[in-house]
Order: sequence, then structure tokens, then C-alpha cells
Amino acid sequence: MAMNFEQARQNMVENQVRPWEVLDARVLEVLGKLRREDFVAAEHRNLAFADLGLPLGHGETMMKPVIEGRFLQALDLKPEDQVLEIGTGSGFLTACMASLAAQVVSVDMHADFIATAGQRLAQAGIANVSLETGEAVNEWQPKGQFDAVVVTGAVYQIPQRFLGWLRPGGRLLAVRGESPAQTAVLLTHEGNGRYREEGLFETDLPYLAHAAPPRRFVF
Repeated sequence: MAMNFEQARQNMVENQVRPWEVLDARVLEVLGKLRREDFVAAEHRNLAFADLGLPLGHGETMMKPVIEGRFLQALDLKPEDQVLEIGTGSGFLTACMASLAAQVVSVDMHADFIATAGQRLAQAGIANVSLETGEAVNEWQPKGQFDAVVVTGAVYQIPQRFLGWLRPGGRLLAVRGESPAQTAVLLTHEGNGRYREEGLFETDLPYLAHAAPPRRFVF
């Protein structure tokens, strides 16, 4: 029997995302509207709404719907916001943010992720996204600053250069720490190099390339 994707999507929103304290009406509307099943590999379409991190290739994982919901709520995106996403992945979170903000720049070091995400975004009719291929921790540099920066892979420490990409009043959301006890943190740029930090929730994500903890030698 064919899967009822519309019903599965609403079940995801009502039975997974909302109970995880995601109550922002705009976020719930976007998650209930965008076709998440179109942003996963064909063999995973029937798992698109499961409480799972789905494999993307290159050792990367698509975040669970509940994590995506908490990310979107914490960012509190405004219709005029300019957003930078570090780690395009499947393109689904990109699509969600583009539906909530004015413009999204998304960078990923894997060219095949960028190509596939571009196709998926075009098919979804989303045109306010600029996709770039690059390694953000050490090399890639954006043109300008942003109201929100979201890092979709974990980091042991937040690279200082990421903070420089925030406008005063801007927010940076990242998952920081050592697996398996990482914490999602929101940093708000208060001006003059000052940042207010808020711990949001604990989770465990694969590390962004070149952002894992330093290797320790055991004797």
C-alpha cells in the first residue's frame, strides 16, 4: 500500500516536533508544508518522517525532524533576514530557512551535495538560495555578514572566524562539544565583540570537517 506522505508529514509535526517544545507557528507551518520526502534519497522516502538521522553519504547525516524544528525555532528568523548555512547536506533545512527569511547562502564542501540540493530546491520552487562549494572551517570566506549563521555539523569549538560573519544583533547556532554529550548553543552578537551564549539542548551530531576534537594519545 502506498504511503500517505501528507498524513505522515502532519504526524511528524504533531507527534514528534511539537512535543519537543517547538511551538513557533511559522516553523510548524513550514515543516508541515515542505515535502521532506523530496529531500532524501529515493530509498529513504518512506523513512523521511521517522525520528531518525538519515545517511547522506560522505559519513554525513540528515538531522532528525525534531532537531531541525528546534534549530528553526531558536534562530527566530525574520522575513528580512540574511542567513548563512554551513553544511548544506540534503538541502531540507536550507529550504525551511529560505521559507522563513529573505535570503540564504549555503556552503558545503561536497560538490555532489550542492548539485543535488540545487535540484531539490528548484523542484520545490525555492529561488532565494545561493549555493556554494567550499570548506568553511579553514578556507571558504563569505561576501559580507549575516543576521543568522547556522552550523549543521558539530564542532568541538566554534571557530572564531564564524563569529566574524555575524552582524551586530545576529545569532549563531551550532552544536558544540565532545560526542556523545554535545550541546546546541545560540550565540547572539551584542556588538563590540561581545557575544551572549545560551545553551539549548543536548544532542549528538557528526562533526563538521576539520572541527572534531583534537586526537589524544593514550600510553
